[in-house]
Amino acid sequence: MDVAEAFRDPPGLALLESARPGRTGRWSLLTADPVAILEAAADGADPFADARALLARLAGGEAEIDEADGGAEGDEVVDAGASAFRDADRPPFSGGLVGYLGYDLGRRLERLPSIAAADQPLPELRLALHDWAIAWDRRTGAAWLAGRALDGDAARLDRRLAAVREQLASPSASSASSASSASASASASSLSVGGLAFTSGTSRAGWVEGVEAVRAAIASGEIYQANLTRRLATPFAADPWPLFRRLRTGDPALFAGYLDLGPDPATHAPRALLSASPEPFLSVDAHGHVSTDPIKGTRPRGRTREEDRELARELLASRKDQAENVMIVDVLRNDLGRVCVPGTVRVPRLLRLERTAAVQHLVTTVTGRLAPGKDAFDLLAASFPGGSITGAPKIRAMEVIERLEPVRRGPYCGTMLWLGADGRMGSSILIRTFVADGARLTLHVGGGITYRSDPTAEWDETVAKAHGPLSSIGAVERREEEDR
Repeated sequence: MDVAEAFRDPPGLALLESARPGRTGRWSLLTADPVAILEAAADGADPFADARALLARLAGGEAEIDEADGGAEGDEVVDAGASAFRDADRPPFSGGLVGYLGYDLGRRLERLPSIAAADQPLPELRLALHDWAIAWDRRTGAAWLAGRALDGDAARLDRRLAAVREQLASPSASSASSASSASASASASSLSVGGLAFTSGTSRAGWVEGVEAVRAAIASGEIYQANLTRRLATPFAADPWPLFRRLRTGDPALFAGYLDLGPDPATHAPRALLSASPEPFLSVDAHGHVSTDPIKGTRPRGRTREEDRELARELLASRKDQAENVMIVDVLRNDLGRVCVPGTVRVPRLLRLERTAAVQHLVTTVTGRLAPGKDAFDLLAASFPGGSITGAPKIRAMEVIERLEPVRRGPYCGTMLWLGADGRMGSSILIRTFVADGARLTLHVGGGITYRSDPTAEWDETVAKAHGPLSSIGAVERREEEDR
């Protein structure tokens, strides 16, 4: 985190980290100062055509990877020369695309109605091309600086990596880190005293009506389930970085991330995504192996150890939550089956319990192997948006969502991702994510609705899901009675 402070001045800071290391959270990645930015899907049948062309500019440049001196994220990262190491211990990303796909990119992949208001002026796709990255291995403690030559220009890459090393070794970087940390602490203290109060765009009564509408759609045979969400918002045009510092420590997540989106074109206010997502989306390794870990089924954490265990037992025994999870697994098996070798799509782990600071979930793992001629972009086109945040059947559930949610989701329920020039990909589902759009700070919360759903309990679940990220930044959700 302290290393990131040294790269606050260059544009396009991207920090994708495992703030709570675990089975799927081995690597943390940092990069900045992209060489190109793509902010629109391509016209035509392939919305990723321009992204493919951009990524190809790094494909011919061999990766240069230097082991760093020191292991912890706060340590100084310096050049220790090229090092030989096992392929399994190589940093997964040495250059490529980093950014996000917004939920509404799904409109380019499927035909959907346009009913909800689009009131957040952010692109549906934003991918930045980076020719270097710093990577931390949370398993071994090693740190690496990696890069790829743009258009095969090795001399240019040498200059770029030298500039990164100079920035890291600069005494001003250390003092800037201390000053920024102090500033962040002061800002955080101010927030906790003054407080950020978020208002829900959907009332409790409106939420209950929405849940009942989903249940009615299920009863009529339209869908089996749908993921219904609501948006919380508060005015905000300040620097979002101090909030991310608090978010990553107050609500640690396997897939925390910060993306600098550049200033608002009109107001010049900073814009960024601040994510503490517990849920991966899709990953692809160098051999085309695919994995996804959908989350469905949630309970809050208990106030005591025994209450916590009782809530976990209740979740594990819940037929409603089990059915919700298995239905989404079927959606993802179908999505992966569109681009994977027949017979390779499997479910090696079903309905395991995973916990965050605020909630506990049911998680399942689905795997496959990409068919010859298919790549990560094909996988995204077949699977986006994720089944865990849409419903089943997916397209019909998305139509129901469009009818019931008053505003478009924007980046929420999309994905934060990196795509390497060697074909690898890592991504997360953008839940537990704040969006600083230059005028407001927004946070969506929601949940999967089945016919067995109790509307009041579903509302309470969204309140519990919002509590973790809100409390971590010293914020609260304004109660409806406070507005009267």
